[in-house]
Amino acid sequence: MDILDELNDEQRRAAEVIDGPVMIIAGAGSGKTRTLTYRIAHLIDEGVDSFNILALTFTNKAAKEMKDRIETLVGTEAKNIWMGTFHSVFAKILRIEADKLGYTHSFTIYDTDDSKNAIKQIIKQQNLDPKTYNPSFVASRISAAKSSLMGPEDYASNPDIQQSDRFAKKPLIAQIYKLYNQRLRNAMAMDFDDLLFNTNVLLRDFPEVLLKYQERFRYILVDEYQDTNFAQYLIVKKLAARYENICVVGDDAQSIYAFRGANIQNILNFKRDYPSAQQFKLEQNYRSTQNIVNAANSVIYNNKEQIFKNVWTSNAVGERITLLTADDERAEGAMIANTIRKLKTDDNAEFRHFAVLYRNNAQSRAIEDALIKSRIPYKVYSGISFYRRKELKDTLAYLRLVVNNHDDEALLRVINYPKRGIGGTTMEKIQLAASDNEISCWTVIENIDDFGLDINQGALAKINDFKLMIQLFTSQLNTLNAYDLAKDVIYKSGVIRELKSDDDPDNANRLDNIQELLNGIQEFCEKEDVITPGADEEEAAITGVSGLKTLDMYLQQVLLLTEEEKDDTDGDKVSLMTIHSAKGLEFPYVFVAGMEENLFPSQLSLTDRKDLEEERRLFYVAVTRAEKRLVLSNARFRYQWGKASNQELSRFVTEIDDAYIDMPRPESLFPKIGELPRLKPREIKKTINTPKLKRVQYGPTEGNSPEKRDGIQVGMRVMHAKFGEGKVLSIEGEGSNRAAIVFFQAFGQKKMMLQYAKLEII
Repeated sequence: MDILDELNDEQRRAAEVIDGPVMIIAGAGSGKTRTLTYRIAHLIDEGVDSFNILALTFTNKAAKEMKDRIETLVGTEAKNIWMGTFHSVFAKILRIEADKLGYTHSFTIYDTDDSKNAIKQIIKQQNLDPKTYNPSFVASRISAAKSSLMGPEDYASNPDIQQSDRFAKKPLIAQIYKLYNQRLRNAMAMDFDDLLFNTNVLLRDFPEVLLKYQERFRYILVDEYQDTNFAQYLIVKKLAARYENICVVGDDAQSIYAFRGANIQNILNFKRDYPSAQQFKLEQNYRSTQNIVNAANSVIYNNKEQIFKNVWTSNAVGERITLLTADDERAEGAMIANTIRKLKTDDNAEFRHFAVLYRNNAQSRAIEDALIKSRIPYKVYSGISFYRRKELKDTLAYLRLVVNNHDDEALLRVINYPKRGIGGTTMEKIQLAASDNEISCWTVIENIDDFGLDINQGALAKINDFKLMIQLFTSQLNTLNAYDLAKDVIYKSGVIRELKSDDDPDNANRLDNIQELLNGIQEFCEKEDVITPGADEEEAAITGVSGLKTLDMYLQQVLLLTEEEKDDTDGDKVSLMTIHSAKGLEFPYVFVAGMEENLFPSQLSLTDRKDLEEERRLFYVAVTRAEKRLVLSNARFRYQWGKASNQELSRFVTEIDDAYIDMPRPESLFPKIGELPRLKPREIKKTINTPKLKRVQYGPTEGNSPEKRDGIQVGMRVMHAKFGEGKVLSIEGEGSNRAAIVFFQAFGQKKMMLQYAKLEII
């Protein structure tokens, strides 16, 4: 039997092509992962060496599911495939080739918290104002630079960036970036962005390495291609350049991560990069009812930048989409809770079948209050993964320090945890010596007598005890397996004793979490090896293809786990999450709350078409999470910044065709944009019973007159009602299409259509 017989006709056509570039445009719920899985299995079945296949995903969960399924189709050959997230695959390559870039093979990978802490320390050491140089803001600027393959020198020499930083009154970000990178290098560490940045450097500066991996990865497959950033795009393009056997799978209508560097142009321009590419469209939706599919289509058709497709389904017609309109956010929460109760009873459903989605986390409060009052169990997906809990960050910091003594962030986290009398003043002296000499804090500690630091003998003795303890653990790296060594570290460091000695009632849960971590390490030691086999001797020694499962091998895996790796779902509970968190998930019943202008779409997206189209794609993602029923909700007024404001119904709701949605609401409360009456709360409370009215069609808001529009010039200072004072950096277009790039201190650069932007010249 042909393994492709289980696919539909279009899926089969997409999966059976062996050679050359292929783009698979996969609509929501169209079997994208299934097609990619069968395509890889078919390659192996047709004689392609599994060692020559590279499959890149955005989550470890997706990679594992695909690999397991491929193994059931073609057997153990599936174990030879290089398959994983971009970061995990490139981290593996960097460990193999680390010496070429001046790193050790056991370099540490810093997560977001580690990076922010390092930047916070630099800001403090440079005597900069942490309010001006907010560590999160600085970290995001550095991350964006690295994603664009812009190193510290490039950043410092780019006039546009420097001008932007000066306007933002943050002219020293380039200096912080340089010090941060130096700090990473001293600590033998890379942050997540470095895994992509340094892979590009490796392939750019070492042609023999590029050729090596071009020959190894003769067949490349990329999932969720619409989510790739510039660095990922360039790596894939370089690796595929020799054979051009590249297959990308994705959906431009679900590109929702521009804020973290994803570039929708990568998928829109794939045929420009590969003119001979074959394109296939998976348009049959297997997930949702016809009403939901058609509603999603009617919304996304409003986007100009897209690859047109006609998603359809043979599923049941299903119920029309419901709109719940409440007086305020508290009433909205109550309506959602009551509707969940009713649907659960009517359809004999379970709470775990329900999800409530929202544009931002702040919206969850009123919904949670309502669910609590209705005694409906729920789980909030806050984005904090299992491994980012404090007790596990502390434990993992000890393990990281044992593997890489130069990991400054790990050292600073644990040197006085549990408390051992090594105070902050002492550590500041050690940090200053390390910074002045461009070395790690560990190097200072190892040679502390040579630096003549003003540290009392008691503290020196405690530092020496700590050093000897870590050195002992490190000496056992290659003689104890990961579990035995980790257990020794956790108990002998005093972490367990500290938690047991404190009467904090939450410590029982913290101890359970540490035990769960140890269970995971034990499982890692006992399970069949999952590292790519068939490697040369050098690679085998580094990646652990055979032999003892050591602690450094475990950390290579755990430090790259994506947030879904530790599933916190438990029991029969309603799921609450942002729409971004819901991508890739599906539920029989989906509620989307806060369908109001300035909330969804976000107010910050309304002055730029690209931003608005991304918001519309985000709504498309929300709609297509629903299998059976979709309920939208909105409030007539909502408290924002402590004030009650009248709300306009989201344009996305009105873009849904009448045939697919029930919208029983009084038109007088939902006028066109720009015509909103200012209602008092007591007026809003009135009950108005009217039949269903015609759809509201939104038009443009009243904006600047032609005289005001044409009078705005480069260099002028202007005022915007929301963004505040800004400076015009450039002007483009003519007449009604005239647009300005304006820099606002609190919001950065914004592209604004002058016909609508209502800018006042200062």
